[in-house]
Order: sequence, then C-alpha cells, then structure tokens
Amino acid sequence: MLPINDKKRVFLGNNIPKEYFKDDYLKEINQAHALVKVMNENEVISLVKYSHENDLGIIAIGANTGLSGATHITGNEILIDLSLMNKIHGLDEDTMTLTLEPGVTLEEIQHYVESRHFFYPPDPGSKNSTIGGNIATNAGGMRAVKYGVTRDYVRAIDVILADGTKLNLGSLNIKDSSGYDLKDLFIGSEGTLGITTLIKLKVIPLPKFKRSYIAAFENLVKATESVSTLLHRGIDPTAVEFFERDMISMTEHDTGITLPTRKGQSFLLFTLDGDSIEHIDARAQLLKTAVLEHECVEFLELSDPQLEKDVWHLRDSLLKSVVSYSEQVTMDETVPLNEIATIYAYTKELEEEYNVKLMSFGHAGDGNLHTCIIRGDIQSDEEWNNKKDIILEKLYQRIHDLGGLPSAEHGIGMIKQDHFYQVMDPHYLEFMKKIKDVFDPKGHMNPHKVMR
Repeated sequence: MLPINDKKRVFLGNNIPKEYFKDDYLKEINQAHALVKVMNENEVISLVKYSHENDLGIIAIGANTGLSGATHITGNEILIDLSLMNKIHGLDEDTMTLTLEPGVTLEEIQHYVESRHFFYPPDPGSKNSTIGGNIATNAGGMRAVKYGVTRDYVRAIDVILADGTKLNLGSLNIKDSSGYDLKDLFIGSEGTLGITTLIKLKVIPLPKFKRSYIAAFENLVKATESVSTLLHRGIDPTAVEFFERDMISMTEHDTGITLPTRKGQSFLLFTLDGDSIEHIDARAQLLKTAVLEHECVEFLELSDPQLEKDVWHLRDSLLKSVVSYSEQVTMDETVPLNEIATIYAYTKELEEEYNVKLMSFGHAGDGNLHTCIIRGDIQSDEEWNNKKDIILEKLYQRIHDLGGLPSAEHGIGMIKQDHFYQVMDPHYLEFMKKIKDVFDPKGHMNPHKVMR
C-alpha cells in the first residue's frame, strides 16, 4: 500500500488524470504506477522510501512546462506532483534571502519580491513554471546576459535522495570553500539525483527604472553581429532577444498584437535597467550607435508602458505560436557569442538543402538559440522523420565544432539524449554515470533521463 491514502491527492493506474500523460514531443506514453500530490516534505520522504523498497521509479513534477521530455513516463513510476508544496515562507531582508517550497511559480516569486522592492532576476519564458523545475534545469531566460541564471541565485536547498536520506546543501554565506559543492551538482540535474523540497534564493535590490527598445535589420546575421559590438561598449543590457519576421507574424496573428515596426525582417529586443533615467538614456544612445553601425534600419524606444508590455508578450508567445502552427522540434543550443551568426547561417544552409523550414529566436546576449525545425506541409511521416533526424545530427555536430553545447536551459531529458551522447566526451559521460550511481544506485530517480 502507498504510504498516503487521501483519495483527493492519490490516483492509481488508470485513474491518473490524462494531462499527466500529455507530451507534445514524445508520443508514446506508458502507464504509471501512481500519482501523488504531496503537501509536505515528510510525504516526499515516505514516497521515496516506498519506491526504494518496492523497486519503483520516481518522477517529480511541477507545472510540467519542460521542453525536453524530462518528466516523460517511461514505465511503472510513481509521479510526485509538487505543485501543492507552494508556500513562500518569507523574505529575510538582512541576508536578502527568500525561503520557499518547490511548487511556487516564477510569476509568484517575481510579484512577491518586487512588491517588497527586491528583484529575482532569472526570467524564463514560462512564467507559470515552478522554482523546483527551474532549479532542475538551471533555467536561464531573458535576463541572463546581465544577471546570470538560476544557479547564481540558489543559496541553499534541501534534497531527498533515492533512499529517503535528506541532505541540506549550501548555506546563507556568500563565500564557501568548504569541501565539494554538492549544491551546484544538483542544480540542473533534472531530478535524476534527488528531489528538492526547500529552497533559499538570493534576491537583490529592485532597479528603479527600465526601458525597452527594438532594432530592426534586414537579416538576422547583421542583427546578431551587432551584439558583440554593443556588449564590448559597456552598455550592460538586461536582455537582448532576437527573432525573425516570419515567426513574429505567427504570434501577431495569435495575440492580435502588432510589432510597432514594419521595417526589416529580423529584430533585436533590448531592455536596459538602472537607478536613473539619465544613465539609461546615455546607454541607449550608445546602443543606438552600435546597432546603426551594423545596418539597423529602424531603432525604436518603447516609451509607452503598455506598448513595452505588449512587445514582450509577443516575444514570450513565440514558441507557443510555432507549436500551434505545425509539428516541430525546438532546439536549445548554446554557442560562444561570436558564433551566433555562424550557426544561424548554417541553419539557413540546411533549410535550403533539405527544403524544411528552420526558424530561430532566443537570447542573443548569451549565445542561446532556440532553433525550430518545422514540419510544415510534409505529408509523409517517413520523410519528416528522416529529414528531421539528419538536420538534428548535422546541427548538433556543427554546434559542437563551434565550441557549443546541446542545451543551455531546457535540459537534456529524453529528447536530446542521443545528440548529447553524440557530441559529449565519453570520459565526461563516464564520470556523470559514476555520480548518478553514487546518489541513485538503483536508478529510481527520474529513470532514463539525461543518462542512458
């Protein structure tokens, strides 16, 4: 018997709600052993011990917004839904630390701290994602170019290991040279080493002002080439996003919002923040000069707050629009900053060679692209699968050759697993496997994800 009997929170076999089996990328779904919506750490520990004793896998689930198949059901697992562990325990202003549970959403965190004049910078596109999931993938998002990623804001976490052991990792201290940093090992591990049950996040003072800007270009190569120039000039942007006209047109159709510039085919969207408007304005002039040197055809300040909000909503909605338009595969590649234009140009070569549409958007300021391979009007499953697989293999190999990596913020999960093994050093993979065996010798924690 499961250690929890509440019928409103425990579902067995065929009674598990269908939404837990939904996956846009991995079509084959197996039957799970049970779903439990846990309410506290003790329940997590009880379920983990139960799985350990009964040789069952465990999949921890938050808002299920992931894009790599990391919560995909592969067999007879127990699904542990952490969304009811959603308490914010408080903000310690002296240490600037927010203590909370893994089911709290990013949107809730941002609202909570900003209402108290503090700032939590990591800003993934899915605002309804949970902080537990953000930690599991080391999520980055729009503001990574200036402020870094989730890892940079996790001070401490409590994790439950595969046998039910609880570990307290990290501390409120700013410096730490006291042994191995196990906390950072768990961040980005996609639930394959343990389950996070309590989190202490670093927050910082909220910038007093911010402004956004759009720069339009005739092609994305020119747009991305300008990024190195502006970063070298001390402009210090909060965000530098890029996208193409054909992709933003889909989002305009879906949202009813129109991008304020009708010039150009490719765009950079910037935010600058700071403690004075005068300082932001001075940097904005440097920004305008930098993009004009790279053949920017229009530069606009989004001075109206509603217009700024609308344009960022267009950006946030890009992937949703592409998914609704056609079957597709979304990549999450990262390359050195000076190679963004190179890898984008290569996607256009593949597009022409295989007659398959490839669209790109992403975070130009930190080298993270999201390339979408779109099925479009390809009727034959065999043709689509063959072309898709060849394009992915070639793209991941070129990314590797340029010094890049297969995932920047979405994780490996199951979807990228083959390509992860394709490009990573075998010795690196060997030591990852050894680490997994230390913390989870039976392979119960999120089985078949990241590591084969």
